[in-house]
Amino acid sequence: MGRPAINTVFVDMGDKDTFNVTIPTNQSAAFQSQFQTKLLALNAGYTTNALGQDAATFTGLLATDVLGVSLVAPTTFFDGTNVLTGRALGDDVINVELTLIFGGPDALTGMPTNPLLINDNVDSNDKPFLTSFPYLASPW
Repeated sequence: MGRPAINTVFVDMGDKDTFNVTIPTNQSAAFQSQFQTKLLALNAGYTTNALGQDAATFTGLLATDVLGVSLVAPTTFFDGTNVLTGRALGDDVINVELTLIFGGPDALTGMPTNPLLINDNVDSNDKPFLTSFPYLASPW
């Protein structure tokens, strides 16, 4: 699960095992149309997202379940400029995904199409992350 919640939301229940064993380079061809159908069922008014991606482009990206890493940009899921250049522990991945699904083309300029659907209202981890390896917060 390079991108949390994508498999959960976009892959049909009967296809989850198949999706999980499909080589990432084959995932888009195998699942993009299923993802697009789900996207348009969730957001019938989808035109483009804040990245300018139409439904086919966006769902093709989502269907390839890998987490990209940039060697020249900050490690972030999305920081307002850099997109999918990695994932920092504090990145609010779900809000980014909700914004790209429901926010519309102007979501980043403060004019989201569906403003009530782009925030899960969970603004931070329940415990601070560590400043040294392994970085994860200690369990409760």
